[in-house]
Amino acid sequence: MSVSTPSAPVASVPRDRGGPPAARRVRRVRSRFSPWLFLAPALAFFAVFKFWPVIWGVYLSFFHVRPYLGNEWLGWANFSRAFQDPDLRAAVGHTVLDAVVSVAGSMLVGFALALLLESPARHVRILRTAVFLPAVTAMVAIAELWGALLFPGRYGAVNSFLGALGLGAQPFLASPHSSLWTVMLIQIWKAAPYDMVIFIAGLVGIDRQLYESANIDGAGAWQRLRHITIPSLRPITTIVLTLGIIRGLRVFTEINVLTGGGPGGSTETIVTTTFKAATVANDTGYASAISTLLLIATILLTSLTLWWRNRLEAS
Repeated sequence: MSVSTPSAPVASVPRDRGGPPAARRVRRVRSRFSPWLFLAPALAFFAVFKFWPVIWGVYLSFFHVRPYLGNEWLGWANFSRAFQDPDLRAAVGHTVLDAVVSVAGSMLVGFALALLLESPARHVRILRTAVFLPAVTAMVAIAELWGALLFPGRYGAVNSFLGALGLGAQPFLASPHSSLWTVMLIQIWKAAPYDMVIFIAGLVGIDRQLYESANIDGAGAWQRLRHITIPSLRPITTIVLTLGIIRGLRVFTEINVLTGGGPGGSTETIVTTTFKAATVANDTGYASAISTLLLIATILLTSLTLWWRNRLEAS
């Protein structure tokens, strides 16, 4: 009697679904570099129009630039001159005041608008769109519009309205005592809607169950705002503050259009001083030194803001 022995099972070899090794390598390389190919146009734009001008400006800050005659090496002389320039010190004071007031004002107004216009209702969305219009309008157009409205004397619409009320015309942009404050109010009017949109995005992300639990515990509107809304918006507040600092330190367009730095230098800022040093005085090296110092100050303030945010989150 013959006994048949069972045959050993044949190990099944998994079929390679990925194709030949060369094709797999091509797909890996393509998946790794495809995002960079899509980013290449934007990176090239930033490299040519952002990064390279910054590097070139830092380089020129060490020279006395003489077109067609060659640049003369000055070392740290332009920076030393910047620290001793009384006009630049006054411009720094105006810039700091403008940044503090305009950034704080736009953040407060933007936060208040976000609380009022957070609702997804249709009429609220339409109103929110209307409020956001100044943020997407070119600053040159806004400056020209406000310049016409605030024109001194009875030819300006605002002064005509004040005169009709018996309040008398106000100098606004024509007085050294009020020109900078007027510009700051215009900046707040334009920047607040932009901050509003960022705050609304943060408010939407807050867990609604926190508010429901607070209502059950009997918390009022102020307590919910203080203990839930504001702490939950710390990362968003940091973003708004960082963008505001950068915006406040490089203020230029509205001042250049509305006042040109006057009257009497009362609205001169760091960027307007840099612009006049490069174009009026034809001192490109000194203007580059001021720009380099402004770049360093911006990086330091931004880093300090981020460090402060991280410390608050860790506490």
